[in-house]
Amino acid sequence: MLKVGIVGATGYTGVELLRLLAMHPQVEVRAVTSRKEAGKQLVELFPSLRGHYDLSFVNPDETPLDDCDLVFFATPNGTAMKMVRPLLEAGVRVIDLAADFRLRDAEVWSDWYGLEHACPDLLEEAVYGLPELNRQAIAGARLVANPGCYPTATALGLLPLVEAGGLVDADHLIADCKSGVSGAGRKAQLPTLFSEAEENFNAYGVAGHRHLPEIRQTLGQAAGHPVGLTFVPHLTPMIRGIHATLYARLLDTEADLQGLFEARYRDEPFVDVLPEGTHPQTRGVRGINTCRIAVHRPQGGEQVVVLSVIDNLVKGAAGQAIQNMNIMFGLDERLGLDQPALLP
Repeated sequence: MLKVGIVGATGYTGVELLRLLAMHPQVEVRAVTSRKEAGKQLVELFPSLRGHYDLSFVNPDETPLDDCDLVFFATPNGTAMKMVRPLLEAGVRVIDLAADFRLRDAEVWSDWYGLEHACPDLLEEAVYGLPELNRQAIAGARLVANPGCYPTATALGLLPLVEAGGLVDADHLIADCKSGVSGAGRKAQLPTLFSEAEENFNAYGVAGHRHLPEIRQTLGQAAGHPVGLTFVPHLTPMIRGIHATLYARLLDTEADLQGLFEARYRDEPFVDVLPEGTHPQTRGVRGINTCRIAVHRPQGGEQVVVLSVIDNLVKGAAGQAIQNMNIMFGLDERLGLDQPALLP
């Protein structure tokens, strides 16, 4: 059994990790930490987990996390980078669900996140945890940077196009993305209050969003050169889900796009390429680790439109982290993750 700890287990990604790990046959959750809730029983804060855990929150400074095989950080940006080094030195593997290790350049990270990076030397070692792109590197990693939710939906939708080389104009890609309010986290803030978000729909971060350099970095790796991307996120009045509508201009109008996507993801357990002409829905992936994709070419023209949907808390966070854990320890990638979506 893998011994696992979760640092910062009181947020939405933390409780989602706990929900999914409760069904994992090879994992024992040894510790859940929280400075604010230390001493409180886990099921007191999350009654949905009654019968699955007999744990209390502990202060991370008082928890022997180095006894774990792996530690998940479900913490705000800037936390994991201050705590990972002694864990790695103790032989503990780490998956960070925040953004501390997603960007390779410390100066770029500081520009977007407004902090000086505490361990820039680890950025080169950290493996970006998108299994569909970096599976082999993840398998041997000590430190995995779990991708963001928008970057996951966007990258999976565009990877086949940019990997093909010369198929699309990679200098002018567009990602028009919508997210449910849980993507903003569990903390109280005005834009995600019920009276503000319900019956409302708005764009934000048009001038620049923190996920932009992450998406560009991932697509640039796949393309073998820098790409140009316009990324516009939107907040929608739903709890879970991301819908990414992605646009690219074809340079090769003879390409079989459906065949390209089906071939690229044929062996991927958590990417589902839908039949031609279909439209994936966010509720079709609610609660599961699957990205559903459909590729369109409106009126047979030069524009490619890719529709990519995920659950932001699962394939966009906790589920993908567990998928990465499975890969790191040589387990079946599907362990703890192979269930149908929730409906309604």
